[in-house]
Amino acid sequence: MATTLFLVRHGEAASTPAEDPGLSELGRRQAEAVATRLAHSGADSLVHSSKRRARETAEIIGTHLPHLVLESSVHADDRTPMPTDRSSVPARHWPFLDRVPPAERDPDGQQLDGAVEHLGAVGTGDRSVIVVTHAFVIGWFVRHALDAPSWRWLGLNHLNGAVTTIEYTSDGARLVAFNDSGHLPRVALQV
Repeated sequence: MATTLFLVRHGEAASTPAEDPGLSELGRRQAEAVATRLAHSGADSLVHSSKRRARETAEIIGTHLPHLVLESSVHADDRTPMPTDRSSVPARHWPFLDRVPPAERDPDGQQLDGAVEHLGAVGTGDRSVIVVTHAFVIGWFVRHALDAPSWRWLGLNHLNGAVTTIEYTSDGARLVAFNDSGHLPRVALQV
């Protein structure tokens, strides 16, 4: 039995000064491209974070997979894993960590570990889930799949509209593809 996650970074957010911006025009094109890419994925479910840009991306994907019910999930929400002990984190990353707003901090990635456990859970049958989420969340899932040090999510830059695929079995996790962007129009390849 296996669980396959298609982790999608939301399309580019609009540059309006809104607290929770929706998609820009480019973001809509990115979402349309990823929707076409995943139309024949065989996905059983489609979850997204509570942020507007993720919801709008999921809605566009859903137009190509009308049999799926869109579901907002706390497990896809935007958060930044924050080490409580920085001794293992290269000092070059400390200034970035210092700038993370307190409301976005996830001490030692505990909530993200819960997300991996929940979304990657292996049941009695095969299943596949499209998860529309955010760059740092995807970085944490990749770090976990590779059994890399907890700080190693830093520097894993994920393109808007790209797909990362991870397969979970009783033997563990396997990174199938990272930052797959071949479906994106050249103009859409922006970080």
